[in-house]
Amino acid sequence: MGELASKSQLRMSFTRIALVCVPLIIFLGFLVGSLANSGDENRWFAMLEKPAIHPPGWLFGVAWSLLYAMQGLALALIIDARGARGRTTAICLFTFQLTLNLAWSPTFFMMHQVSVALVLIVMILVSAGVATFAFARVRKAAAWLMLPYLAWLAFASVLNYQFDKLNPAAERMVPEPAKTEIIL
Repeated sequence: MGELASKSQLRMSFTRIALVCVPLIIFLGFLVGSLANSGDENRWFAMLEKPAIHPPGWLFGVAWSLLYAMQGLALALIIDARGARGRTTAICLFTFQLTLNLAWSPTFFMMHQVSVALVLIVMILVSAGVATFAFARVRKAAAWLMLPYLAWLAFASVLNYQFDKLNPAAERMVPEPAKTEIIL
């Protein structure tokens, strides 16, 4: 009666949680990015002067796919750590940083607020660092999964800073409307 779960039952529990967390976080990231029209196809973004360290556009999709998947796995490890001290705090801190993360694309690409996005990405970096430390107290593997995300956020912060310096009037730039040709 008072038996503990077997190793296979524990693995299945984690697998079920991961099968929800990973796709959900990837979906949320790409949904917000799509709604914000983030990326090279954004006409406002195409007008901006790009920093020398700006990587090719395709790299962002690859990087964020991997980073969101790793965040999903990290979160699944924490959710699966039932009864662990600090679990609820770690989940709340992760949710907070993810919410900030999801606000960045609309702030930068949709609202054209490069300076505000810079403040926001620094807040994301700090809150993701705090969440990572909280994860480490619950499950070390979850914290390790967050490290590439922290490194990317540090790079993205520098990139955002350079966009801000190279484009001081970015907030006021307005792309020309798309031209539609009707051929009869």
